[in-house]
Amino acid sequence: MPSAGIIGAGLIGRSWAIVFARAGWDVRITDPSPEMLEKAPSLIREGLEELARHGLVTNPEDASRRAVAVPTLAEAVNGADLVQENGPEIIETKRIIFAELDRLAPPDCILASSTSAIVASHFTESLSGRARCLVAHPVNPPHLVPLVELCGTPWTAPETIARARAVYDSVEQVPIIVNREVEGFVLNRLQGALLAEAFRLVGEGVVSPQDLDRTLKDGLGLRWSFIGPFETIELNAPGGIADYCDRYTGFYRRLSEDPAKPEVWDKANVSRILGAWGEAPGPDALARRSAWRDKRLAALKAHKQSQPDR
Repeated sequence: MPSAGIIGAGLIGRSWAIVFARAGWDVRITDPSPEMLEKAPSLIREGLEELARHGLVTNPEDASRRAVAVPTLAEAVNGADLVQENGPEIIETKRIIFAELDRLAPPDCILASSTSAIVASHFTESLSGRARCLVAHPVNPPHLVPLVELCGTPWTAPETIARARAVYDSVEQVPIIVNREVEGFVLNRLQGALLAEAFRLVGEGVVSPQDLDRTLKDGLGLRWSFIGPFETIELNAPGGIADYCDRYTGFYRRLSEDPAKPEVWDKANVSRILGAWGEAPGPDALARRSAWRDKRLAALKAHKQSQPDR
């Protein structure tokens, strides 16, 4: 039975534990926080039980037994086929963690980082086993949103990328290959472009933050949940993508000539947005909202799995 070592028992780490345990892997998860580690098994079990309610796991009890919390990094990576690191988004911290992973993990074990934006060359260059290191950036939470971006370094072996793709595909994720290192990879660069324009439109008073959210969840997001932007524009003009570009290039060129500026992230603009958004929810309200989001994502995932792609 294959084995995964999960480093970090926060939201992403626990979600990865669910992904691998659901797929029949043995999972060992660790965290430097004893409190976080103590909570992990019950939270992983709750996540598996929620998946079962939507028909996405057949035996959540067996799956939860496969996910074991262990106190040390050495125990987590012992005999692992793949290690998924979920530490802080700090380059020096990742250098320290990956140095330990390279020293302790089996020599043929893939070492993957869940980093959201930092390219792996920043924290793997000095490692003797650097050829087996890569980024495997998920979407939060990965057990409900299956995309994972695989991005190697200039020294990552091609067979590492190929093996990683096969692994994530086998555990029902949707791996894509980022062909060269770019900060933020693909998903967060797309999200960043959309967020910048959203912050500009709300900050300038063009639309309320609530109505902007409705534009996505009841507009673009409905289409984008099953087709991407290229397929969207192919279907939005009789002659496909080329016809769409002929019709709308002038409009999009004008938009590109006046993009949202970095100033949309300045405190003054953020304050305007926060004022329009309303009072920030407390921790309990955020937890309830996150649980609601996960239930809706599980239902959407079940729906998508029940339907043919075409």
